[in-house]
Amino acid sequence: QLLYSYFVLAFLLNFFLSDLLHRKLEFLFVSYIYFIKMNIDIKLHKEDLPDQLSLSDNIAVDCEFMGLNVERDALCLVQISTGNNDAHIVKLNRDTYDAPNLKKILEDKNVKKIFHYARADLLFIKKNLKINVENVDCTKLMSKIARSYSDKHGLKDLIKEFTGNDISKNLQSSDFGGDLTDKQLKYCANDVIYLHKIYDSLKKILVREKRDKLYDSSVKFVGTRVDLDLASFTSDIWSH
Repeated sequence: QLLYSYFVLAFLLNFFLSDLLHRKLEFLFVSYIYFIKMNIDIKLHKEDLPDQLSLSDNIAVDCEFMGLNVERDALCLVQISTGNNDAHIVKLNRDTYDAPNLKKILEDKNVKKIFHYARADLLFIKKNLKINVENVDCTKLMSKIARSYSDKHGLKDLIKEFTGNDISKNLQSSDFGGDLTDKQLKYCANDVIYLHKIYDSLKKILVREKRDKLYDSSVKFVGTRVDLDLASFTSDIWSH
């Protein structure tokens, strides 16, 4: 009886320790993956991208403004990511908006630019940088055509669905015109580092649901939509 109790106790102790070790290893593994995901290479550039900087031909782009009125509010920042957990944030000279390296990349037809809500970003870029951005994709537009199962097409929602990350948008309405805090820089980076993954995921849905050609035709209209906004035709021109 004593020997039987000993074996039972040994078995239970071994099971408990194995389970504890498994949970510990699982925690360490998840923590390691989380650390890797959050290890973002953020670089802040003054007025323009560096001359020697080499980017890929597929970049994510986002902008920060002082408000949403293009006639009143300034374009403050343009951030770019190659999709490799990196973010190059350009703090523009708001007196001159002289940024030849940045403008060259944005105008390059051979470089794909992934935006989220391209309409707003392109509007402020055209107004202030005086250029037309070429080769544009928009994940918000993709989402509205692909994800007819949802009415939530914000960047936070797409990041949650396609990457599993729940980011904070609390700094969306903060002051990007002055000295930037670490939290603001992290916020700016979050707006671009996930766009490649979101784009790929939405592209698969569009192709699967045979809506990819509809999106391709729709995104070509973004430039015209920006011109309409600049001409003060901000409402739906197709409505009755």
